[in-house]
Amino acid sequence: MAGSTITISGTTRANILLIEDDPELSCALIKELHRREYDVSVARTGSEGLEKAKGAHFDVLILDRMLPEVDGITIIRSLRLGRILTPILIISALETVSERIIGLEAGADDYLVKPFSFAEMGARIEALLRRPAHASRTRLQAGSLVLDLLERAAIFNGNKIELSNREFKLLEYFMERPGQLITKNMLLQQVWGYTFMPQTNVVDVHISRLRQKLEVYQGAPLITNKRGQGYVLEGDA
Repeated sequence: MAGSTITISGTTRANILLIEDDPELSCALIKELHRREYDVSVARTGSEGLEKAKGAHFDVLILDRMLPEVDGITIIRSLRLGRILTPILIISALETVSERIIGLEAGADDYLVKPFSFAEMGARIEALLRRPAHASRTRLQAGSLVLDLLERAAIFNGNKIELSNREFKLLEYFMERPGQLITKNMLLQQVWGYTFMPQTNVVDVHISRLRQKLEVYQGAPLITNKRGQGYVLEGDA
């Protein structure tokens, strides 16, 4: 029934909010999440889901793109503007690269195309749970460079560095993984939302621009190129 809320309690590893209006799919997902020993709350409409997401703490949000009353992208943008940084997994039948990019740029952390396997969904949830605690981490720091996740600003010694939305997401991804080797494929998947690896130099171009902006400020941590392997952000976060 539209507007109803279901809560299932199992042995808690995480508290998940599922926003899905398809009764059959919702029931199947509830059973699978319960089998994985998650606590699950369910909303059947976008407006109900938005209200629940704003009113209680959840470890992960799973939501459909196409929802009655309020669509999934609007929900994500509203939560991010409200400084709610809970990891979000979009599930959607909209499968084009452009649609995935829209979801990720709105503030979603991952995008899963319907139909999908429960095993893949479980792996995506576990990956989100292993990430730094977004709900309590509002800034990242590497050396003298600070990334304010709430204000969407990069600051070095009081100087604001002007970044495009893509450059900000790229820098955020690196600063969450200081000293870690990041491959182009990882960036294409996680920052651009590609599920296939196209022959493109888009990663190199954006990293080059980002490095130039960082290098204006002497002493700022640099993204170094490991030839044939990928990139590493030098500096402590």
